[in-house]
Amino acid sequence: MIPYTAKDAQGVVDTFQDIAQRVVAISSQDVYRARDIIWQRETGIIDPIPLTEDSPLRSQLYPYRGLSDDPFAHDYDKIPVEQVYMSASNISATIIRLPMVYGAGDNWHRLYPYIKRMDDKRPAIVLEEKLARWQGCYGYVENVARAIALAINDEKAQGRIYNVSESIITVADLVRAIASIIGWQGEIVILPKSQMPDIYKFEANLDQHLVSDSTRIRTELSYTEIVARHQALKRTIAWEREYPPEVVAEIGQAKLLDYQDEDAILASLK
Repeated sequence: MIPYTAKDAQGVVDTFQDIAQRVVAISSQDVYRARDIIWQRETGIIDPIPLTEDSPLRSQLYPYRGLSDDPFAHDYDKIPVEQVYMSASNISATIIRLPMVYGAGDNWHRLYPYIKRMDDKRPAIVLEEKLARWQGCYGYVENVARAIALAINDEKAQGRIYNVSESIITVADLVRAIASIIGWQGEIVILPKSQMPDIYKFEANLDQHLVSDSTRIRTELSYTEIVARHQALKRTIAWEREYPPEVVAEIGQAKLLDYQDEDAILASLK
């Protein structure tokens, strides 16, 4: 489930070759070059979306090296993980490239900043223009689990790589979907980057979207979501409320919970 490094993958191959028939390995959408275009490690290009399993991969390895003190981050990379599995001679493999997984157990608490602001009855949620229209690949945890189970149980998956993701949605539409479930009556304020304070600016190339095409797994393994997005968001909201992050500063987009900054933006618009 967690092959962080090529060494992890090689350990599985060395242990189970000639014993297991096949390994189903969990990879990530971060193998695609689009990821590095977003974070400006690649410039001057935009990869077309949706990304297929044959779309260009990153040319630079170890995307998180130097960005964290976590020892896993130093050698983490799913590209060499995939290469180890797919080149093994005595065991076959299936690769599942996962999206941003939300729902119960999400250590990143991806949706929490929006849920928290709505529960706190904020009058508005401010989004930078390009972030508001940015499209990312998401997957609800139970649906992702089903995709993995299908790959395990169907021999047609042997030697195949599969993207798993929901239908395309922008960040703004995701916020609106959460708002409709919570019953939040505030306003989503979308502003150009020039009107945003530095703390709210994303130093990323948001002209590059990160959405993938999951036609292959839907066609070959008959994958469909067993939990619709509305119900998935409803369950996620309930879980986030019951299990809020212990250290809010460590979750993604924690800066969005600094209401003083948001209040200053809203005051400047009056």
